[in-house]
Amino acid sequence: MNMILEIKELHASVIDDTLKNGLKPILKGVNLSIPVGETHVIMGPNGSGKSSLSYVLSGHPSYKVTSGSVTFKNQNLLKMSPDERAAAGLFLAFQSPVELPGVNNANFLRTAVNSVRKARGESELDAVSFLKLARQLAKNLSFPADMLKRNVNVGFSGGEKKRNEVLQMSLLQPSFAILDETDSGLDIDALRIVAEGVNSLQSPSFSSLIITHHQRLLDYIKPDYIHILAKGRIIFIGGPELSLQLEKEGYARFLGEVNE
Repeated sequence: MNMILEIKELHASVIDDTLKNGLKPILKGVNLSIPVGETHVIMGPNGSGKSSLSYVLSGHPSYKVTSGSVTFKNQNLLKMSPDERAAAGLFLAFQSPVELPGVNNANFLRTAVNSVRKARGESELDAVSFLKLARQLAKNLSFPADMLKRNVNVGFSGGEKKRNEVLQMSLLQPSFAILDETDSGLDIDALRIVAEGVNSLQSPSFSSLIITHHQRLLDYIKPDYIHILAKGRIIFIGGPELSLQLEKEGYARFLGEVNE
């Protein structure tokens, strides 16, 4: 089976200057394999390392990998810079998208798209072509076109910020997307629209890793497998029905079987 992502015994720490060695261990031996074309979900208690895993995969500078390996499209992901990872097809939708005062949204999106296209050896989009594409994709997400004229995420509601993330993902056309609690803070209508935006990218060559606390997102995005991450590692893998079980019973039974 062709894997787009393979994580083996990944240990990583977050930089913490208050500690003697400056590092706080977060991931403690994560193993995860995702085949091309599949959607996998990670669920788990707060503080288990879910968001940290997404940051490590995207190359966040506050995290240091201490051992283990990550292979992305048969390449050593850990030796790639964040922009190289993006050019290779990896995308991260943040749980809390940041505001960028003074940075025009359309210019930001066009710069990101053309940077990736250039790295892939593709022709860059001129302003007219980009705006035509961006407006059409924004319309599909019920994202007002005038939001493209505003500064990145400044004054946006929570739902608008998440739609802007999905718009960016739709424009970049990644082969592997990580969604870090994209459903948090969304009402029912916004959740459905964001999920439809993600589903529009589904293809035999597109894979995704969705981090969530809630079953409700999985009513719209159907996963192939669900992984429980707790105490810094994957402790259980199940099918789509696992999310319903967790919704009813919580994590207690699974946590009781795991040693620190």
